[in-house]
Amino acid sequence: MNRIIVTILALSSLAGCGVAGTGAAAAAGGASEVQQAAQAPKIEENVRQQVNGAVEDQAAQQRQDVEKQSQ
Repeated sequence: MNRIIVTILALSSLAGCGVAGTGAAAAAGGASEVQQAAQAPKIEENVRQQVNGAVEDQAAQQRQDVEKQSQ
């Protein structure tokens, strides 16, 4: 009888560790997603600025090309 109780306790403690590990991983993943969501507007604005800068650079290059061709 004692062997059965010891075995059950040992198995339940091991099972508990697995569940706790899974819960901790889920919590860490959730926290990471929250951080990404909080940073999303900053990232979006950064990308928007980069795209606008690239468009302005391209327009400036086209103006220079046209000026060179007209000379």
